[in-house]
Amino acid sequence: MLKAIQILGSSSSSGCFSLPHRLKKPYSNFSLISRKPTEQTILKSSKSHPLAFQFRRISSFRALQMSHTHSESTPDGISPSSSSSIAIQSTVDHQGITSKINFCQSCGGATKHEIPDGEEKARAICTRCGKITYENPKMVVGCLIEHDNKILLCKRKIQPSYGLWTLPAGYMEIGESAAEGAIRETWEEANAEVEVQSPFAQLDIPLIGQTYMIFLAKLKRPHFSRSESSECELFALEDIPFDSLAFSSMLVTLKLYFEDIKVGRPKFHYGIINKRPGTSPSEIHAYTLDHHMKC
Repeated sequence: MLKAIQILGSSSSSGCFSLPHRLKKPYSNFSLISRKPTEQTILKSSKSHPLAFQFRRISSFRALQMSHTHSESTPDGISPSSSSSIAIQSTVDHQGITSKINFCQSCGGATKHEIPDGEEKARAICTRCGKITYENPKMVVGCLIEHDNKILLCKRKIQPSYGLWTLPAGYMEIGESAAEGAIRETWEEANAEVEVQSPFAQLDIPLIGQTYMIFLAKLKRPHFSRSESSECELFALEDIPFDSLAFSSMLVTLKLYFEDIKVGRPKFHYGIINKRPGTSPSEIHAYTLDHHMKC
């Protein structure tokens, strides 16, 4: 990861990173309930610059159903319900999320939970076909949008953290890059077309099995409106509602940005947000930021 960051950084003339995007047409026809978009756009390399991308459309893309999903708009929290084609029982222990998968995703057979030979963690092992099911962290992507020295925030209109402010962000879809997902989420939540400028922060939250990738972005045109959000508003840095933010990840991201601006310009940040076990998503101050690195 750090080596890749250094490679990207060496190709930029204006800072650590430069990752321009060209969004030819806003995302459309996405269903957050069925998660079966009838139309999906993906990035392809532009001939004009090795790090520039343009969008092309492909039809009839169907997102792969995940074995264990939180709500599309509930990053940094555990959804009270999940959309899944298999039976899963989820609990949270002192080490993080422990999901109990009862049936095999391949053949539907019952599973047993044992530590496979050569491994250290208990896994769901199918008693019929022997397949082992592995669970992996979720990637949350979003944009920190700068416009006229202000930051665009969206007010959530669903639980958890209903009525609190957040950056436009959500879960990355199968078939898209992190930057593409951040652009899509911004369109879905704020009806805003943006151009990604550079990566700003990668924040891991082991307790809930999530990794955040936040990009700095600019509005392509000074237009935004509420869509999946109840409100969208530009805030001057001194007016950011730090006590009314939805998640710890948003608090950390905006604090890092605020600190960078005070001393010069934004940097790239990596860190681990360790949430205090047993706290709710709305307890945004119940964390420590560990292993913080910046460049």
